[in-house]
Amino acid sequence: MNPLSHFDPDDPYPESDGEPMAENTEQYEWLVKIKENLEILFAADPAVFVAGNLFWYPVPDRRVTGPLAPDVMVAIGRPKGFRRCYKQWEEGGIAPQVVFEILSPANSVKEMADKLAFYDAYGVEEYYVYDPPTNTLEVWLRQSGRLHRVSHLKGWTSPRLGIRFALSGASLDIFDPQGRPFRTSVELAAHARQERARADQEAARAEREAARALREAERADQEATQSRQERSRADQADARAEQAAARAEQEAAQARQERERAQQEHDRAERLAARLRALGIEP
Repeated sequence: MNPLSHFDPDDPYPESDGEPMAENTEQYEWLVKIKENLEILFAADPAVFVAGNLFWYPVPDRRVTGPLAPDVMVAIGRPKGFRRCYKQWEEGGIAPQVVFEILSPANSVKEMADKLAFYDAYGVEEYYVYDPPTNTLEVWLRQSGRLHRVSHLKGWTSPRLGIRFALSGASLDIFDPQGRPFRTSVELAAHARQERARADQEAARAEREAARALREAERADQEATQSRQERSRADQADARAEQAAARAEQEAAQARQERERAQQEHDRAERLAARLRALGIEP
């Protein structure tokens, strides 16, 4: 967005100049893609403020300089939250450290030179300019107090954000520090659906595994119970066999005693008969 050319005297810090947010759908898609993925990347850090197309006022006196509204800006060390504009003097004097601009056909050479001068003057540390139609990326890095253009961009990684840029043959690819690509809102929604589907599949698989484990445990319990019953029956059979053997031994002992008594009776009868014969009496 261009710097303000007119100010409302009743509104010293307007939040809009009436210009469109983006010149075309491609520029808008890139603006939203970078802004939303940076929001996601720093969602857990309360001290990183990310904004898109928000007027940045570097000094209170608007006569010194008009504001700029970077397509995307990141202020590290500033809390998240609603802002109508970014007033640097109310933000602890902290300038947005990282700024992105997405070129459109309406951007003139002078306009881009003025933006570079503004960002250079007011403390931007990393400045990225991407032109979607030509698939070209410019990176400006603050060195020795000034923004200098980086000449070697192969595998470039942002010192402040940790994100990596890769220019393929057709487009610009941006990856977060874990190597995950920046996605459009449609791609993010599709990815979320895929993740939910995978999670549902994993939950279903876990439930099946739990059910199988339960069946295995029940089967093991049944087998253990059956084994205990078999052991009990075997123990009972052993006990019965022992009892039968004991009875057999007792009966054998009784039979031996009966034979012994019978033999004793026979012997006694033989002795009596012998005495009777000695007396001349035939028994």
